[in-house]
Amino acid sequence: MRLTLGQIVRSFFEDYLKVQKGLQPASIRSYRDALKLFLCFVAQDRRRRITRLSVEDLSFKRTLRFLHYLEEKRGNHVRTRNQRLVALRTFFDYLARRVPEMLPVSEQVALVPVKRAAPRPMQYLEQQEIRALFRSLPTIGRQAPRNRTLLLFLYNTGARVQEVADLRVGHLDLGAQPRVRLHGKGDKWRMCPLWEETARQLRSLLQHESGSLNPENPVFVSRSGSPLTRFGIYKIVRRCAGTLDLNERDARHVSPHLFRHTAAVHLLESGVELTVIRGWLGHVSLETTNRYAEITPRIKEAALRVCEPSFESSEELPRRAVWRDDETLLAWLDSL
Repeated sequence: MRLTLGQIVRSFFEDYLKVQKGLQPASIRSYRDALKLFLCFVAQDRRRRITRLSVEDLSFKRTLRFLHYLEEKRGNHVRTRNQRLVALRTFFDYLARRVPEMLPVSEQVALVPVKRAAPRPMQYLEQQEIRALFRSLPTIGRQAPRNRTLLLFLYNTGARVQEVADLRVGHLDLGAQPRVRLHGKGDKWRMCPLWEETARQLRSLLQHESGSLNPENPVFVSRSGSPLTRFGIYKIVRRCAGTLDLNERDARHVSPHLFRHTAAVHLLESGVELTVIRGWLGHVSLETTNRYAEITPRIKEAALRVCEPSFESSEELPRRAVWRDDETLLAWLDSL
């Protein structure tokens, strides 16, 4: 019996994305939004209810019109359009496996190019801004210890906001060499070291919040005792940074991800290799980590000073190339 479109969509989310690919809830929601927009567009284009759509209605031409609709009618940015396209590619690839007749359409969708877009300006906090931020945090109040520990943990680890929301007591090792296990994208775990100050504040927070070290307990909780959500963490970060003058930067742009960029840049400026930073942040590709090398001028200035030649004395500039005096090398070149 041939599968219906509804069965394929359900299997795509429940089996392929959740089980096979092990995507996090935030990533699954992104796929959900893209596919929801696409199916609603196809239903309107076919002038029939979405429950009456068939696999054959998902044609290549409608996919192109949908991408055009995102930019022209919905006013989506090129980056958003590209993100939706990647989601559709993944879905059509899965569709072709379940319905071989859709393989030609899937191949056409796979060939649709992403549009070039200027990368978003990557913002981060300078060292003095980080110090000013922590000096400005309240020290009195029920939630003051939690908020300070939360921001310090974000800066220390460069963790994604969902990784912090999913953090449990059992993921922490606050012994002689404090560290934390973070559950990142693609169902991958990574280990991140903790500063002694971060470990100290975490110990104090756990004793203050619950008095219990149950491994299943959340580390960061709300006033009601439930785990902080992604949106709750966003609100706390924005509220804590709202009174700070960050080089005339709008406080609404201060987010948990800003601490992730800040951690990466400060690690790079401290001389940590990019491959180490890649593992620290949990990047799949080193190209993602390489972006940080492009935004920190101090690294470039230091490299410039190292290779800057001296023009004070002509004796320091060799008149004859070194290789011309290497008899072995010259003999090898003559033999070619």
